[in-house]
Amino acid sequence: MRKLTKSKMDKSLFGVCGGVSEFLGIPSFIVRVISILTFPVALWVYLILYYLLTVKEKPTL
Repeated sequence: MRKLTKSKMDKSLFGVCGGVSEFLGIPSFIVRVISILTFPVALWVYLILYYLLTVKEKPTL
């Protein structure tokens, strides 16, 4: 089961859009464009997810 986390590699600010794009399996560019187009709502969602999501841990070998 996949878990929604912040991305460590694909991030511009805090990795929220990168994490959402990894979870949905779509390019992060699309998530970022959608968040810009829906800015007032997306800002609140982004801030809430920033505080709730954890950073994806690297798999141990």
